[in-house]
Amino acid sequence: MEDVLAVYCRPYNPARPVVCMDEKPYPQLLGHARDPVPGRPGRDRLEDSEYVRAGTCSIFCWVEPLRGWRRVDAHPRRTKIDWAHQVRRMLTVDYRDAETVVLVMDNLNIHSTASLYEAFDPQTAFGLAQRLEIHHTPKHGSWLNIAEIELSALSRQCLDRRIEDLTVLNAELAAWQQQTNTDQRQVDWQFTTDDARIKLRHLYPNIKQT
Repeated sequence: MEDVLAVYCRPYNPARPVVCMDEKPYPQLLGHARDPVPGRPGRDRLEDSEYVRAGTCSIFCWVEPLRGWRRVDAHPRRTKIDWAHQVRRMLTVDYRDAETVVLVMDNLNIHSTASLYEAFDPQTAFGLAQRLEIHHTPKHGSWLNIAEIELSALSRQCLDRRIEDLTVLNAELAAWQQQTNTDQRQVDWQFTTDDARIKLRHLYPNIKQT
């Protein structure tokens, strides 16, 4: 926990940006069994409660808190290969000029440089891994991941209705991403190591002085 909190205290450095990532399973892509009745003055839009299941997917979220930047997109799966390709895009497109990306994420088994070696040839994997400084949030400490907080906001603001296919979902995500990046809504993390040692002291060992 203190390791991640120390990372969040670092000053903004475009050569070594702090980036948080997380994934959110999208439980069901849902289509309408019957076409909705459009709304009109004095009448709300009407939707039948019956729906058509259209599969599942996962949403990947990348956030640079101090810059106010996000990238979100949905993919059919969440595998080691999918994660590795997301990392390569992040390093070669989003942060191609950065020396190192300081990456904060949970300790899911696919979140490892070993995934890069499963997806790419050794030379490519090594080059990508050398530009990563990885910090994992502790078990049961996902609340420390700013990307998870952003996914929660995304769910409230963008995903509170039926979405029937991956193309439509990615269009909605792109619109949300563009708006939030235009606003440059930064994250000012306030919870510090000193706060943790006071408010979460039950998590620390009780050392008796002799």
